[in-house]
Amino acid sequence: MLETSARLLRLLSLLQAHREWSGPDLAQRLGVSARTLRRDVDRLRELGYPVNASPGTGGGYQLGAGAELPPLLLDDDEAVAVAIGLRTAAGQGIEGIGETSVRALAKLEQVLPNRLRRRVGALNAFTVPMLRGPLPDAVDPAVLTELAHLCRDAERLRFEYRGHDGTTSRRSVEPHRLVCTERRWYLVAWDLDREDWRTFRVDRITPRPPHGPRFEPREAPAEDLAAYVSQGVSTRVYATHAVVRLLVPLEEAAAQISPSAGVLEEEGPDSCLLRCGAGSLDVMVIHVMMLGFEFEVLEPDGLIEAIRRTRDRLDGALARAGQSPPRTGGGAGRTPATPTGSGAAS
Repeated sequence: MLETSARLLRLLSLLQAHREWSGPDLAQRLGVSARTLRRDVDRLRELGYPVNASPGTGGGYQLGAGAELPPLLLDDDEAVAVAIGLRTAAGQGIEGIGETSVRALAKLEQVLPNRLRRRVGALNAFTVPMLRGPLPDAVDPAVLTELAHLCRDAERLRFEYRGHDGTTSRRSVEPHRLVCTERRWYLVAWDLDREDWRTFRVDRITPRPPHGPRFEPREAPAEDLAAYVSQGVSTRVYATHAVVRLLVPLEEAAAQISPSAGVLEEEGPDSCLLRCGAGSLDVMVIHVMMLGFEFEVLEPDGLIEAIRRTRDRLDGALARAGQSPPRTGGGAGRTPATPTGSGAAS
């Protein structure tokens, strides 16, 4: 049996891992009797941890939000600073810590008092980040944490989903995991109406509670969910698919090609395979050419013919270059005006 102090830490960790535990489950996990479990819960309450208990056969223990933060953890200012940092990392998809930030934020917000939640919300609402590159579609951190809770607790999710064409639909799913890539978030879930696995962009999800009931989690659609989502958003959604051999090492290609642009597979020390999709073969030619690598088409054969057509059009454009007289008028040859007024850059 664990010593009392170690057992209390283990109990606290279990309470944070799931929204609600039954008494027998907790006692079995800790290897103690129901009476010892009740004493340990009382000790946590004395330390300031708000552990709620509901009686009856369907009851259990739940870690709630208290009037004060538990002692020896974080003071108010530290808790706000950590929550802001986690929300920033989650919302902007900082490489390597996005998913971890959501899990940590879900645990922290579970015990934040209301007064601190308001402070965190105000700071996020009135802070404008200056980021490099184009901004992704905004993802509400509150939606991320709500989805994380439902995945953790195996509760059905009801939401309104906006498709790429702007149409909306009502969906009911069994949420499984959140996947983050390139500052964009995806939810992998079992669609109850379509009876199949689906991947949803989180920025297009609007939760429509009440959620539930709970469900028995299914086996995941793939062992590597990151690769599964990458293949879905870069290949499966398109009508035209291709396999191309890139004549560069995998590491060099991966530094240039994002997971949403295609799925890379290692082939040898000096080459790798790219599986990708596009709306048409002509668009596929542009997509592959823009990668900037020497390549060899493996499939489909139609892509080779599309490359020939593109080559002929480019040859024609080069042959005609310089043959037409220069255009005149329309301001050609004029010196650009210098911008004036309060809007000019300094």
